[in-house]
Amino acid sequence: MTSWSGLNTAYFTEDKDDHIYNALVRSIVEHQLLPGSKLPEEALAQVFSVSRTGIRRVLQRLAAVQLVTILPKRGAHVTAPDAAEARDVFATRKILECANLPLVIARCQSTHLVALKKLVQEEKRAHDERDGAAAIRLSAAFHVQLQAISGNKVLTESVSQLTLRSSLAIAAWGAPWQQGCRCHDHADLLELLKKRDTAALANSMAQHFDSIVASLRFEQNKGPTPDFAQIFAAQMAVTEKDSD
Repeated sequence: MTSWSGLNTAYFTEDKDDHIYNALVRSIVEHQLLPGSKLPEEALAQVFSVSRTGIRRVLQRLAAVQLVTILPKRGAHVTAPDAAEARDVFATRKILECANLPLVIARCQSTHLVALKKLVQEEKRAHDERDGAAAIRLSAAFHVQLQAISGNKVLTESVSQLTLRSSLAIAAWGAPWQQGCRCHDHADLLELLKKRDTAALANSMAQHFDSIVASLRFEQNKGPTPDFAQIFAAQMAVTEKDSD
């Protein structure tokens, strides 16, 4: 089972609608489809060459994980978290991720440090190249893999799901170039993990989330109407090639 962040999560399953579902998840969390964007069944059905019933099934799945909101007589749109929800998402992450750090440190091995260092390097490269999609993906992967060291699968899955909602919050309220977290923060967290300094690591993690919230601009912005054919063209090409 594959996932947007490169880890197994409840967001990704293996039925016939997966390629549509995964394409929409990626486009939402990588900020190609911005919060508030309408998701008309007819347009999506045409792009993916499926029935409106199939698209409706996928949209309902996305609504179940709070990435899409479906309203009677108004259809589906990408969930637009309000300021309170955005703050709550990061506050919840701060509580969970900071509380789990003692177990992370207790179980951390050299192989974990090597994997995290690679993520930090790749994330820096993505920021340097202004590759927003990769920066978001790698930022989430750093947090999820850090928590996964603890061996607590339930908490790790919760953090993985919250990273997707964090991406929505940043898309809704972040600056034009604010993709994921500040990668130098992750480098600092990694150094503290190496030192096994629990108090300093927890404090730095808390400040990390506080800084993200402080950087958000809580004023309403509306994005342009999405071009579905352009957004999903490359993904559909890969799907068609794989089916040949």
